[in-house]
Amino acid sequence: MRKKFIISAMLLSAALAFGCGEKSGASSDGAAKADAAEDSGAETTDAAELADGIYTAEFKTDSNMFRVSEACDGKGTLTVEDGAMTIHISLTSKNIVNLYCGLAEDAQKDGAELLEPTADAVTYSDGLTEEVNGFDVPVPALDTEFDLALIGTKGKWYDHKVSVSNPVPADTEDGDAAQAADLEDGTYNMEIVFSGGSGKAEILSPVTVTAADGKMTASVQWNSPNYDYMIVDGEKYLPVNAGGDSVFEIPVAALDTDLSVIGDTVAMSAPHEVEYTIRFRSDTAKPVE
Repeated sequence: MRKKFIISAMLLSAALAFGCGEKSGASSDGAAKADAAEDSGAETTDAAELADGIYTAEFKTDSNMFRVSEACDGKGTLTVEDGAMTIHISLTSKNIVNLYCGLAEDAQKDGAELLEPTADAVTYSDGLTEEVNGFDVPVPALDTEFDLALIGTKGKWYDHKVSVSNPVPADTEDGDAAQAADLEDGTYNMEIVFSGGSGKAEILSPVTVTAADGKMTASVQWNSPNYDYMIVDGEKYLPVNAGGDSVFEIPVAALDTDLSVIGDTVAMSAPHEVEYTIRFRSDTAKPVE
């Protein structure tokens, strides 16, 4: 199984603008999407609780055969504009050629507005890049199942139920990642999701995150004394301890987002830079007394 998608903080804005992968090619226009939503019979929600902007959000389906690419960690890019929501998803292959907002039987009627695919490039942590089909899907409501039919290369339509939930603000216009949890100034213990490398070395969880003046810094400890520097967002950071397992203080560009870091290990015959992914889980943040 391929590892989760790694996305650098410097490239986060561009990637999120296209869902998980970079997309190209045509998709149905906004009017067609709205018509498709009307054809489904679903009542459109005005997304009153979300400000206009771009978010990452979870996209769930009722089938393992229909899902977003594992490189995207189950998420897509949710765009909110003028009270309407659309999520861009990158799928696992090119085997799904059209989607329809509604039931399969309605998708086959004359005049049905089908969602056209985009060509998305997704990149995995092992460096492999794959081109898959992506789609811009109108979202009638959050945290509510809605009908989304699909047709594959064999020409048969299938009914599916999908839902979109847990939107998290994506990048701001100047390219700085949004601080998803809006932490108040203070120090917190926080769980992380960590991946990459051989799996033998890791950063211990939880970590300590300090928020001050709109910026966050994490104190991270490896389960190894063999890391002599880390690179985060192009900057090199040295250990802050003189002995024992390696400890670093590194910036945190965003919470609830996969962030790419590099750790240089001297455990091998020669120093070796290894790429890892860290996600800081805001839902686990606990103030340090």
